[in-house]
Amino acid sequence: MKTPLITRQGYENLRRELDELWRVERPDITKKVAWAASLGDRSENADYQYNKKRLREIDRRVRYLRKCLEYLKVVDYRPEQEGKVFFGAWVEIENDDGKQLRFRIVGYDEIFGSKDYISVDSPMARALIGKQVDDEAEVTTEAGTAVWYVNSIEYEGE
Repeated sequence: MKTPLITRQGYENLRRELDELWRVERPDITKKVAWAASLGDRSENADYQYNKKRLREIDRRVRYLRKCLEYLKVVDYRPEQEGKVFFGAWVEIENDDGKQLRFRIVGYDEIFGSKDYISVDSPMARALIGKQVDDEAEVTTEAGTAVWYVNSIEYEGE
């Protein structure tokens, strides 16, 4: 089960996507479907079939987004988070080999399309929550256990 948390920015992005799909894209595709249907035989009508499929995709995404926006809890930055890794933090870490990573800990619905976001439910995020700069975090994954050191912690709301 994924943790139902989202950053304010992530929530607004999902809300904008829902608005765009519902108010702009869906009406446009609906018009195209109606036009293509008026041409007659739908079985060989590529415009009709493509747009009908796109309409189903939009409706599926709209249902998903409406459901998400109802149950997701927005987590805003609070000054008490300062100096520790919590939800919404940008974290820079390093291992003994000198490999560095920088990412933001966000909700599951925010990680898609952003290579520098990781889910709060990931092993890395779980190991880092509550840590401070210079703390070490032992991260256990299917590949084994690795030790990472926290170099910096930042919040966008600062």
